[in-house]
Amino acid sequence: MKWRGRRGSSNVRSSTGGGKMIGGGIGGIIIAGILWLVFGVNPMTALQTGQAVTGGSSESSTEVATSTDRDTQFVKVVLADTEEVWRQVFNEAGSTYQEPSLILFNGQVSSACGSASSATGPFYCPGDQTIYLDTSFFVEMRQNLGISGDQQGSGSQENQGKAGDFAQAYVIAHEVGHHVQTLLGISQQVNEARQQVTQAQSNKLSVLQELQADCFAGVWAQRNQERVQFLEAGDIDEAVNAAGQIGDDRLAKASGGAVVPDNFTHGTSQQRVEWFTRGLESGNVQSCDTFSEAL
Repeated sequence: MKWRGRRGSSNVRSSTGGGKMIGGGIGGIIIAGILWLVFGVNPMTALQTGQAVTGGSSESSTEVATSTDRDTQFVKVVLADTEEVWRQVFNEAGSTYQEPSLILFNGQVSSACGSASSATGPFYCPGDQTIYLDTSFFVEMRQNLGISGDQQGSGSQENQGKAGDFAQAYVIAHEVGHHVQTLLGISQQVNEARQQVTQAQSNKLSVLQELQADCFAGVWAQRNQERVQFLEAGDIDEAVNAAGQIGDDRLAKASGGAVVPDNFTHGTSQQRVEWFTRGLESGNVQSCDTFSEAL
C-alpha cells in the first residue's frame, strides 16, 4: 500500500496517563476478553462489564500526536485519506462531513463510552465522535488473529510482525464507517430499535450495523484508489483476509467456544468479506443498505 508522502490528519491525538488503573486491574481486561470471544458480547459492553466486576476505571488526558514512529504516521495518513473521501461523498449529497478524532493509546484509555483497554480492540465512541486505537492491535492482528502480513512483500522493517498495511487501513476505515453511521443518524436508530427487541434480535441489528461499516470501508477504499491510486498488488487480499479472520464464527471457534449465531454481534467471516467487497466494487454508499437486505 502506498501511503508515504501524503497529508496526515491533524485530528490524531495520543493518550497520556491512560495506563493508570484506579481500583481495578488486569482482571477486568481478562473478563472482557472472555465475554467477547466466548459469549459474543459486544466489545464495549464486555469491557464495561469486566470493570463493573473488578471496580476498574481509568484516568487519561490527550495531546496532539507528534511522534514520528511508523504507526503514528501511518494512522495519520489513513485518517486523512478517509477525511478526503467522506468529505467528497457528503458534498455530493449536499451535506457537510464532520471529521472524527482518533486517539492512540497504550493499554488503557477513558472515553465518553466508558473506560477501555486493548482487550476491546479498536472502537468508535459516538458520545465523543472519536476512534480509539491501541496500535499494539496491529501486532495482535498478525500474531493472535492470524491476519496476513504485507502481501506484496515490500513491507518495511517497521511493519514486520504486524498485519499488512492495507489490513490495518481497513480496520481504521471500518471504525470511520461507524462515525459515518452516527452522522447519518443510523447509529441512533439502531440503538433505539435494540432497546425494544429481544437480545437475539438486538444482536442481529448489531451485526447489520457492523456489516454496513465493513461496506463503508470498501466504499472508502474504492474511492480513495480513484483519488490517489494507493493500492498495490495483494492489498485487497490483505483486507479480505482480515475481514475473514475476525468473523464471529471464526473467533468463536478459535476461542474453543460454541458457534451460536444468536450471539453474533459483528457477522460471520463470509458476511464480512461479502459486504466489504460489495462496497469496494461499487464505491457507492447506496449499495451498503444491510438493513433492507435483511428484511
